[in-house]
Amino acid sequence: MTSGALERGGVLAVESDPGGGFTPPGLGEFFPEELFGFTLLGIEFSFDRIILAMWLATAAVAVFLVMASRNAKVVPGRLQYLGESGYSLVRDGIARDVVGVKGLPFAPFLASLFFFILANNLLAIIPGIQISPMARFAFPLVLALICWVVYIGVGIREQGAWPYFRDILFLPGVPKAAYILVTPLEILQNFIVRPFTLAVRLFANMFAGHMLLVTFALGATYLFTVGNFSAVFGPLSALMAIVMTFFELLVIFLQAYVFTMLMGTYLNGSVEAQH
Repeated sequence: MTSGALERGGVLAVESDPGGGFTPPGLGEFFPEELFGFTLLGIEFSFDRIILAMWLATAAVAVFLVMASRNAKVVPGRLQYLGESGYSLVRDGIARDVVGVKGLPFAPFLASLFFFILANNLLAIIPGIQISPMARFAFPLVLALICWVVYIGVGIREQGAWPYFRDILFLPGVPKAAYILVTPLEILQNFIVRPFTLAVRLFANMFAGHMLLVTFALGATYLFTVGNFSAVFGPLSALMAIVMTFFELLVIFLQAYVFTMLMGTYLNGSVEAQH
């Protein structure tokens, strides 16, 4: 390993520059080699390390929640305490306080959303994986579309189809002539912008965090191995990689909470008519 850092078969892989310089990470970081694939009903399915890591994270959080809720005691153990703390954060801080009086039935869905995103985000700092599936736009987009279907479906169920869409398309108190401008904007905001921004916010933060961590980590490797005076800056790059890892840990929790919080605000508008 001379002019680049290369981990064969792993997620972090940067090819050496033929010219002898440092090659920064690129989009190839998010598309590792296929592990296996198959075709079902004419649809091709491909599994790589990132998808496999997502399945493992999902299984891990499911096992954690089952173990934390099994044999619950009045004085909780560590596992039960962690599970209850996370669930209480979502139930009390989002389902009850944000969604409102009708929000408690949505607590299990919101908690599942929070724990799923959190588990997959944590993969960004797990050695050997070091990338979150949420850094691929398709994953947060699917989550956003699920949320989109849920909050529209809840709005139709709670308010009725016509009252729900009427309040969105024709805001009360707005002059009728203004509907020419307001209605298209409301359609754009509620049916396109909301799910898109919900997905982009999560994706962009995890994408940027991964690129920063990889750049500093590979930069430190390069500076330590290239020789000459560059090795002096190696410790600085390594220190920045450590600092950014702790910062990424904050982002990991924050993004899971923000995504769930925003879903709570959307549900708030669905369960009660807007005035």
